[in-house]
Formats: sequence, C-alpha cells, structure tokens
Amino acid sequence: MISRYTRPAMGRLWTDQARYEAWLKVELAVCEAWAERGAIPQDALERIRARAAFSVERIDELELTLNHDVLSFTTSVGESIGDDSAWFHKGLTSSDVVDTAQCLILVEAGRLLLEGLNGLLEALGRRALEHKHTLCMGRTHGVHAEPTTFGLRLLVWFDELQRHRERLRDAADGLAVGKLSGAVGNFAHIPPSLEEQVLDKLGLRPAPVSNQVVQRDRHAHFISVVAGLAATLEKMAVNLRSLQRTEIGEVQEPFGKGQKGSSAMPHKKNPILLERITGLARVLRGFAVTGLENVALWEERDISHSGAERVILPDACILADYMLAKMTYIIAEMLVRPERMQRNLELTGGLIFSQRVLLALAAAGVSRENAYGIVQRHALACWESGKPLLDSLSSDREVTGVLDHIALLACFTYEPYVQHVDELFERVGLRSS
Repeated sequence: MISRYTRPAMGRLWTDQARYEAWLKVELAVCEAWAERGAIPQDALERIRARAAFSVERIDELELTLNHDVLSFTTSVGESIGDDSAWFHKGLTSSDVVDTAQCLILVEAGRLLLEGLNGLLEALGRRALEHKHTLCMGRTHGVHAEPTTFGLRLLVWFDELQRHRERLRDAADGLAVGKLSGAVGNFAHIPPSLEEQVLDKLGLRPAPVSNQVVQRDRHAHFISVVAGLAATLEKMAVNLRSLQRTEIGEVQEPFGKGQKGSSAMPHKKNPILLERITGLARVLRGFAVTGLENVALWEERDISHSGAERVILPDACILADYMLAKMTYIIAEMLVRPERMQRNLELTGGLIFSQRVLLALAAAGVSRENAYGIVQRHALACWESGKPLLDSLSSDREVTGVLDHIALLACFTYEPYVQHVDELFERVGLRSS
C-alpha cells in the first residue's frame, strides 16, 4: 500500500523485515521443540539461537538466483548459523513456515483493527449520546419523511459497528492457527504432537487438518469481514456527505485551520475525507472477491493464491486501519448544526406530520382509505402552494367535522418522535457515563 494511507503500527507488520522475523520465530520454535525431544543437541540449539540472523538485502540478492523466497531466507539464516544450519528447517516445507508466520501477522493485524474499531465506537457513542434528543429530518428516498433524532441516526451505525466487532473477533480468531504438517499435510516428517508443541509456543492452535497450506476459507472470511466493515464506513461517509450539501448543511466534516477546499473557489469546504473513505471502500470490496477466488487450489496446493495475497492481505489491513482512524477523527470532530436541522424540519410547512393527521382521522372514525385521500389531497396542494398543512386542513370542514382545533393541533408536535429514543439507547446498551 502506498505510504499515503499507511499508519505506522499497521504498516510495520507488513514490511519484509517483519515477515522474515515472523518466519525466524517459527523456525526457532521448531528447533526448540526438536531439542526438547532430543532430536537436536542442546548445545547446537544454543548456538542456533545465538547466531540465527538474516539480512533482507542478502535474501533479495539470493532470490535473484534461487527464485524462491523461503530458500533464500533459509540460506541467509544458514550463512549466519554456520555448521549447525543442518538442524535448521528440520522436517519443514515452505508453507509450514510461511502460513504459520502469516497467521501470526494477521492475528496482530486483527488486534490493531479491533483497537481502531473500539476507538470509533467510543467516539460514535459519545456523539450519539450528545445528540440523543437533537431533532432532525428523517429522509427516505432522499425525501423528507418524518422527524427523527440525529443521535438515533448515529445509534443505528453504532449498533452495526458492534456487530462488525464480533465478526472481526471471530475472523481474527479463525486465523489464530498454524500448520507444520509437511508437504501434503500427512505429517510424514514431523509428528502432530510436535506441531502442537510448536504452535503452543507461538500462541496459535493447530489447524485440525491441512494439506500443504492453511485452508484459504479462513483468509477469505477475514477479508470479507474487513470489506463488510468498510461498507459500513462507506455508508456513514455517504450519509454524512449528503448532510454536508449546501442545501442541507446539517453537518460538516472537520476543516482545519489553514486548509483550502478548492484551488479556484475560496469559499469551498469539501467533504474530502468522507469521499476518500467512500473510494477506499470500493478497493476493499474488490479484495473480498479475490479472497474468495483464492479458496480453490489444485489438490494439496498450488500457488495461484500467493501473489494475490501479497497484495490483498497487507493492503486490506492497512486500508481498513486508515479508514477507521479517519472516520474516528471525523465523528469526534465533525460540526453538527442543530439550528440547520430545525430549519429543515420546518421547510415543508408541516407536511412531515401527515401520518399523524391520517391516524387521528382514522381514530375519529374516518375510514383509513378516505383519511389517506383527504390528507394526501391537502399535502400535495401544499407542496405546490407552500401553504402550511395545518392551515389547509383547518379550512376543510370534512376535517374539522371530526377533529376539533385542539385535536388537529396535537398532530403537529415533535414529542412522539423522541418519546422512545431513550429506550432504544438502552436496548443497544449505550448509556451516559
């Protein structure tokens, strides 16, 4: 991933240096397990521990000739160990090391993503509570529907992100496995008990059964979960972008001191961060497709997945980490304008209360079909004339014959749209501290 979207902690996990360190960690754990079984002399193990090292530059140099990254790695480490390198990589095939080490990295990447998601949930929960009762216009199909609260809108996202947190935990746990079962998974050169011994040292579980690789349904699930999280971040971004439009103006993403919005128009404050999140989510969705394509490999293994994973695994984690950080910043610092929300609530002259009038007429004995027709007739006329709906209804004897002024006026109140909001916050488990 380009440096523009790479945050340091996540980026370090996917460097060549970090990958080879993980490989070496696996190799040394295997040497230790063999030594504990008496298959490697203890003094040889001590020398291996003391001397084992590698150079990324040397590995790159060797790969120009060997055209095999694991052999280049083991050769580089072997050069540092010396004669005891005969014990190094004992009984292993390349994927034993690569897949187990990759799972170590992915588990750590999952931890960082969970950390970022928790930060976003904290910021989102705080803003939702802040605006729990802040009335705003609810829209369906982009058209004014009925009043809601801005806090409830944020609460929907909060609840959705909590589901993503559980999915991410599960997907990361599904990758907390390794395999040391050999070239075709039959443990011809390493017993299953040694695999268990090594993986316990590494904090992983054995894949219950494997061929030459850890099965890629695990990786596909992880990438799909990350892509699903990105889709929710995109949903948040698209909706906040819409609310920032000049005609609506209810929120605005942070705009820093000295920031410029346009090279030509000095007045512009564009939702560039939200648009960036939208665009990056499209990239992550594509990674999910590639992850699913990687599940099907020939017999015990081919490497059609390998090149793709070198791109999609680091880039998916790096992009998701970046998107979480940016969305957390946006939510925490965005400008919310309740006065603009109130202005928009009043924009249609009371049309947004049409359902309450409909229900009141029906409760007073008018058939629902007739009540709907009455309210719709007035509402559509008010759309065109700009006349307030209450005034229009008050002049209709068919309406006033069943609803007196007090009953009609009671339809034009915001209270019903906030009366259960507290219960919904409780249902989601979001409470003021």
